[in-house]
Amino acid sequence: MRAAIITEQGDPVTPNVRVVENHPEPSPPSPGEVTLRVLASALNHLDLWVGRGVPGLKLTYPRVSGCDACGEVIAVGEGVDDAWIGQRVIYNAAVPQPERIRPSDPPGSTLATDYALIGEHHDGAHRERFNLPASQLAPVGKTDPERAAAFGLTFLTAWSMMRTKGDLRPGQSVLITGIGGGVANAALAIANWLGCRACVTSRHAWKIERARELGADHAVLDEGQDWSRDVRAWTAKRGVDMAVDSAGKATHLSCIKSLARGGAYVTPGCTSGPDATTDLARIFWNQLRILGSTMGSNTEFNELAALLRAGKLAPVIDRVYPAARAPEAFERIESGAQMGKVVIRWA
Repeated sequence: MRAAIITEQGDPVTPNVRVVENHPEPSPPSPGEVTLRVLASALNHLDLWVGRGVPGLKLTYPRVSGCDACGEVIAVGEGVDDAWIGQRVIYNAAVPQPERIRPSDPPGSTLATDYALIGEHHDGAHRERFNLPASQLAPVGKTDPERAAAFGLTFLTAWSMMRTKGDLRPGQSVLITGIGGGVANAALAIANWLGCRACVTSRHAWKIERARELGADHAVLDEGQDWSRDVRAWTAKRGVDMAVDSAGKATHLSCIKSLARGGAYVTPGCTSGPDATTDLARIFWNQLRILGSTMGSNTEFNELAALLRAGKLAPVIDRVYPAARAPEAFERIESGAQMGKVVIRWA
């Protein structure tokens, strides 16, 4: 079968991406698993990390990345309902891992879920067929496969940090940095759906204009300046209720200075670096919340799938490439030129 493989670790990633015709077929699904025939898969920034190497994780090559796909279930393992066969589905790439049990451990009241990620810890979706746990599936009905493939991980990440952890409420105000990326675009869509006013930032004027078309109420061209005064002026000096920031070092302090009293800074990543300068005086005096978030639960994923099926939320798609041109899809996201999700069509 066909697959887009990363042949070896390296930076840039694109020169190491190859499409092969003779990738091994998956074995029959194990108990609790299904076999998925992939219709479309979508790229995330994580595909680049897999190609470059993930700090603290020993990856072997060649390997198949890909956290997101839409496909049709073509076989089920023991213990899986036959009703899944023929269903068009997406899946939550974040597979919960069992917690350790030791007599000396304290209660796990605040312990966050540990995940293994399909497409990072295990081979992923950029291939024609593969096996995965049935517990991770969500049906999408007749949703277009390319749109469905582009939906999963970015919307789950944005939903979990904004709604579940950050407790964003209808009518509040949101700051979203780095518009154009998948999570940032998903955050804007969720803010719009909740009736929240949204301010976005970008280093590219054309992405700002596109964001306005997608419903952003205010925008800041980020040229490396402290743009918090601009954001506070937009809110009549009150500040925003939430800052959604996946850039990290380059934007963290401006986000903190943009928050209203009691506001939340939520982050799922730090693409510009982890060693940000912050302002502890603002954090304690204004009673700010600093929240880290990684992916999300199957319950959250199924909530989102319902909104996708109902047409309430949808991803922004930048470009769709046929499978034979998968290296061009990698090149597109590696260049940073995309505005929305990059998708590979397999069927």
